[in-house]
Amino acid sequence: MRLVIQRVLNASVTIDCKLYSAVNQGLMILVGVVEGDTEQDVEWLASKAANMRIFDDENGVMNRSVIDIDGEVLAVSQFTLAASTKKGNRPSYIHAAGHDLAIPLYERFCKRMQELTGKEVKTGVFGADMKVALVNDGPVTIIVDSKLRE
Repeated sequence: MRLVIQRVLNASVTIDCKLYSAVNQGLMILVGVVEGDTEQDVEWLASKAANMRIFDDENGVMNRSVIDIDGEVLAVSQFTLAASTKKGNRPSYIHAAGHDLAIPLYERFCKRMQELTGKEVKTGVFGADMKVALVNDGPVTIIVDSKLRE
């Protein structure tokens, strides 16, 4: 499972020209589920994202988490994070999890983030054509892959 975590001032998802969800200061997280991912991947990544100290403290040092700043979270599924670019110029998505695995794990990730942050996690719509807008603060962008945790 792979995450792209972005520290944002605000972020939103628009579907069919209508605002679907939006957050203010907090995290915009792109979630990619890969074949073989499990509940353990979800748990590890949710804990990592919720507690990642990427927000400034009173001294301007990144020492605070989204929980510490009472920030918001927008989590959007993105199968393209499973892209393999080893051969040629057309990415292969052969390792992206199918709907039967990806949807429940994405939904579990969102639920676990909500439990950890104590705030509703805003989402996109799995498989929809979404327009995602954000103001990346810093910019701060972190990539985390659960397969690289050991």
